[in-house]
Amino acid sequence: MSKPALDPRDPLGFDELFDAEDLAVRDTVRAWCNDRVMPYVADWFESGELPGIRELARELGSIGALGMHLEGYGCAGATAVQYGLACVELEAADSGLRSLVSVQGSLAMYAIHRWGSEEQKQRWLPGMAAGEIIGCFGLTEPDHGSDPASMRTHAKREGGDWVLNGRKMWITNGSVAGVAVVWAQTDDGIRGFAVPTDTPGFSAPEIKHKASLRASVTSELVMDDVRLPAEAAFPEVRGLKGPLSCLNQARYGIVWGAMGAARSCLEAAREYSISREQFGRPIAGFQLTQAKLADMSLELNKGLLLALHLGRRMDAGTLRPEQVSYGKLNNVREAIEIARTARTILGANGISFEYPVMRHAANLESVLTYEGTVEMHQLVIGQALTGENAFR
Repeated sequence: MSKPALDPRDPLGFDELFDAEDLAVRDTVRAWCNDRVMPYVADWFESGELPGIRELARELGSIGALGMHLEGYGCAGATAVQYGLACVELEAADSGLRSLVSVQGSLAMYAIHRWGSEEQKQRWLPGMAAGEIIGCFGLTEPDHGSDPASMRTHAKREGGDWVLNGRKMWITNGSVAGVAVVWAQTDDGIRGFAVPTDTPGFSAPEIKHKASLRASVTSELVMDDVRLPAEAAFPEVRGLKGPLSCLNQARYGIVWGAMGAARSCLEAAREYSISREQFGRPIAGFQLTQAKLADMSLELNKGLLLALHLGRRMDAGTLRPEQVSYGKLNNVREAIEIARTARTILGANGISFEYPVMRHAANLESVLTYEGTVEMHQLVIGQALTGENAFR
């Protein structure tokens, strides 16, 4: 029996690990990205904007990409692995695009789906799944990022209402959202609220002057005596269990997505090395270039296999948060290294927006920090290995 030729884009035969439905989901998202994002994203990044975000959200809803791993309420009910494959394609286009989808589905929609009342689910989720309503997730504050338990945003009872005050920072989708999931201190612990963004006292000024995630809407949330009815609060969940469960979902998407950015960088470098000639031959023929390509391909495919393993565990209901930390820590760290190495192969051309490498490298610096910094994931893993809590 003859062996198939090795595909440099899939040297380990990774595609053979998926069924036809998995690949169909991947190919649908890939085709949409190639048509609607890739021709324009370098310009979006350079100009620091994501024009037509509401139209893009509706299109993403039409292909089932928003909240795709959730059941009911207009959601696609896809597997965790299928969601992961979609994240690879979205981030291969741009981390900002994957962030739009992750915040919508894994943070805002998941929070309402997991912790909201039936009334909240019916009110928000169908429109969010269709992309008609954009959501955001307010946890991080100007002075409290890795330590959300110390948040200062608070909600107090006044009669039958809640009155919400505080600020949130670095909020993806904030200024275009129709609903904000906001976490706040209350007299009975941290609670979540589904906040209509047209409520008086709520504002979301956009954050400018970013050197990363430029093709993404990032905002501050300001809540100044925002009065909400009692039914705006998530009815049961108390403490950090609520927001951390959502972060675990978003981190899972990053485990896959970071490999999309890495794949884009590797492929750009590989193709460039074949066409670029120096000293009378393609630079792909030099040992140092081949060593770089081999190491990048090795780490990319190891990361993809790790992501798939975690995805299978999530689908089986056995995935632990500490295991997601392994994936987030490793895959984003390796993706950044792949981007930096790819840049060296492209030389000066590596900083040009004609190629995706520097854009991905800049974006991955943000991805490394959000949903848990390197240090936080190291401590999560360290505690799992030793039983000792080193956070405080």
